[in-house]
Amino acid sequence: MGFLPVSREDLREAGIEQLDFVYVIGDAYVDHPSFGHAIISRVLEAHGYRVGIISQPDWKNDESITILGRPKLGFLISAGNMDSMVNHYFVSKKHRPSDAYTPGGEAYKRPDHATAVYGNLIRRTYRDIPIIIGGIEASLRRMAHYDYWSDKLKRSILLDSQADLISYGMGEKSIVEIADALAGGIDIKDLTFIPGTVYKTKDLSGIYDSIMLPSFDEMTSQSRRYADSFALQYSNTDPYTGKTLVEPYPGGVYVVQNPPQKPLTTEEMDEIYALPFMRTYHPSYEEKGGVPAISEIRFSLTSNRGCYGGCNFCALTFHQGRTVQVRSHDSILAEAKELIKDADFKGYIHDVGGPTANFRHPSCEKQLTMGVCKNRQCLFPKPCPNLKVTHADYLELLRKLRALPGVKKVFIRSGIRFDYLLADKDTAFFGELVEHHVSGQLKVAPEHISDAVLSKMGKPGKSVYEQFVRKYDKINKELGKKQFLVPYFMSSHPGSTLKEAVELAEYLRDTGYMPEQVQDFYPTPSTVSTVMYYTGIDPRNGKKVYVCRNPHEKAMQRALIQYRNPNNYELVKEALQKAGREDLIGFDKKCLIRPRKTAFGNAAQAKKRDQKKQETKGREQGRQKKTKNRTIRKVHKPKDR
Repeated sequence: MGFLPVSREDLREAGIEQLDFVYVIGDAYVDHPSFGHAIISRVLEAHGYRVGIISQPDWKNDESITILGRPKLGFLISAGNMDSMVNHYFVSKKHRPSDAYTPGGEAYKRPDHATAVYGNLIRRTYRDIPIIIGGIEASLRRMAHYDYWSDKLKRSILLDSQADLISYGMGEKSIVEIADALAGGIDIKDLTFIPGTVYKTKDLSGIYDSIMLPSFDEMTSQSRRYADSFALQYSNTDPYTGKTLVEPYPGGVYVVQNPPQKPLTTEEMDEIYALPFMRTYHPSYEEKGGVPAISEIRFSLTSNRGCYGGCNFCALTFHQGRTVQVRSHDSILAEAKELIKDADFKGYIHDVGGPTANFRHPSCEKQLTMGVCKNRQCLFPKPCPNLKVTHADYLELLRKLRALPGVKKVFIRSGIRFDYLLADKDTAFFGELVEHHVSGQLKVAPEHISDAVLSKMGKPGKSVYEQFVRKYDKINKELGKKQFLVPYFMSSHPGSTLKEAVELAEYLRDTGYMPEQVQDFYPTPSTVSTVMYYTGIDPRNGKKVYVCRNPHEKAMQRALIQYRNPNNYELVKEALQKAGREDLIGFDKKCLIRPRKTAFGNAAQAKKRDQKKQETKGREQGRQKKTKNRTIRKVHKPKDR
């Protein structure tokens, strides 16, 4: 057991003359199951394929892609655990100063739009070799998509990268099917039948039972057509009900998306997490201090994947799907025992979860045979009557982990879906969550408190969050604990005007909470909210939505959430004036800010002081003049004779 080859020397030591696949990645090479490239490469290895890794190649140097030679079957590409543009830029489009997925945290070791750049780099050098792209960037850009950073609609990444196939979603099943087909001598251009893949063609004669999406030309000329296209895509993300989707491009080219792969069974999940991961970064990074991202996941456990929460600003529906998949207790406990053996383990398991920590089974039994509902959500606007609500399995797992010798504390840092928690009539999990699994602060994501905005987010209403807060406080009081909630709030989400931003500021005033961090809405590819941002239309119902696009207004909305920060004073004042809420500027308890004072008080007071000073000065000059006149008269008074 060891790391996969990263150099010619590694190949010689392993006695490998030619690799089957060379995997080009935008992240540092970290052989841990929290990194997509680690899972895909180990899965291929388990099926008998030889895989080598080229991490963060110099995209300006064609030779950087040849260091492991020409692979027998093809190149794989992933931009990394994040979209390369999100990795590089804040929502303000300013460069991030560091990169947690690069040795030493060094920034800019991968290009913008890394998947496309790597694809073109390979195609220049190996013109006829199969190229398969995957990972979060390729998965969420698999069809035409809005690109926030260029503020325009971009083509499918399959075309821009010059790749042959996209393996979208988590990819374990499709990548093995692709590898087996290529090893069996099937030409890459004939791989049109594998679920979970996207390919390009000029011949639609072999495609049946498909849905024709609006053409790229239609969408670029009419943004509403992009909303229409996205609605069709969104309703076809389930492996049981999803249809083949066809997107036309100029020149008679079609990008074809096959239905998704079926979810992994518990046995399949267990097999993947039992693969021989080294569980750390490649030793060549040691001299730079390692890879920062490992610290967050080194002592954490993944228990599930997939999410039926349906938040509109989240891309999980498009990437992992809405069907929750879980590992067995035995699998998770076995991994926990490996963590305990680590010399640096201090007794604290940092997390046991996934996209949503307290989802440990599909939302209802129907999903396993009939798929998820196309026209309704499991939790929004209210929990579905068919929703299976229980924390029994998760609670049992946590109890087993707490009982392991060497474990002092088991924390939950993944998101907790509080509306699902409240829907559980059995309060045992809520009690033990507060008693055993909170490290002084529990992070939750209400995102906003305006029901108008929450409806656009796909989140539960304000009253649900307030109910959760009351229950959390009550349990803490009963247990004699002083633990707090750290709620995350988002500014400038579609549907939020200055009115709703002020409403959120008033809520923060009333609760006494001052957020240290605020997430301005970030329009990332393939989310419902991003479609709203680009088109001004809710793709779910075709209705118009207010969108805050002006950078100055975005700054005002953000400032309102942190209105106590003195640096935000002018922005908050302007926002209140524009919203017609000058009643919140004053000295009353309900006011957010006070009238700003000059060095001598406020302007009106300063003016009065100046007038009074002038009057005083005038009177003093008058007295001095009278005194002088009296003195002159006295000096010149005639003497008595």
